[in-house]
Amino acid sequence: MSRFKNEAESIKDEIIAIRRTLHENPEIGYEEFNTSRLIKEFLTKEGIVYEEYAKTGVCALIKGKQADNGKVIAVRADIDALPLEDKKKCSYASKIKGRMHGCGHDGHTSILLGVAKLINRNRDIFGGTVKLIFEPAEETTGGAKVMIEEGVLENPKVDAALAMHVHSGTPSNVVLCGLGTSIAGCNRFRIVVKGKGCHGAMPELGVDPINIATHIYLSLQEITSREVTATKPAVITIGKFAGGDAPNIIPSEVIMEGTIRS
Repeated sequence: MSRFKNEAESIKDEIIAIRRTLHENPEIGYEEFNTSRLIKEFLTKEGIVYEEYAKTGVCALIKGKQADNGKVIAVRADIDALPLEDKKKCSYASKIKGRMHGCGHDGHTSILLGVAKLINRNRDIFGGTVKLIFEPAEETTGGAKVMIEEGVLENPKVDAALAMHVHSGTPSNVVLCGLGTSIAGCNRFRIVVKGKGCHGAMPELGVDPINIATHIYLSLQEITSREVTATKPAVITIGKFAGGDAPNIIPSEVIMEGTIRS
């Protein structure tokens, strides 16, 4: 174990530098061309073969030099950023307006590249195969589904898959793990409320979708408190509530988007 710890320490500065480069240059789903290029250049430099999936996704392959036991382990990281403005002040803040790594994917990508380097260095002590999967568009449509449809878990077939996620509430140098569920599954949804637009001075002539959507929003918040058993974790969040272009006009449509985590 000390061997791996020492090797990890030896590449610490390199991995931190990669993470900060990614943080400065965030790209959203299926636009991660520079991120993908950085990953592939790193793998090429390390002599690690890879294949491209899902437009900007990458899957690297490392075979152990011990007798092949036929086992294939996949390790996965997501590579995309969020459509957010980075307002923090630091030397590696986002250089791209309206784009930010706010969910740690720059860290995940950097960590997996570090894992790739360490595993490749130590091929002589294991058998079987390790697949390193860099998934695009996790924050949006989910690049994992596309990569799977394109065969990323086949040839050779994956026996088990591992992933991790950074957690801002956990102290540095602490890893959380355990039996059972540890991370919520997430499903996105979109609600479009169609009304009838009219002038704000004469609301009786229209059908106000903002009013309707507000009632829907409040009702959604009651699902977890009144419809789900208190011992079962569940969260419903509306993160987007958009409608209207002018303060004196009732719009004809409101769009609500959110997530269900359980």
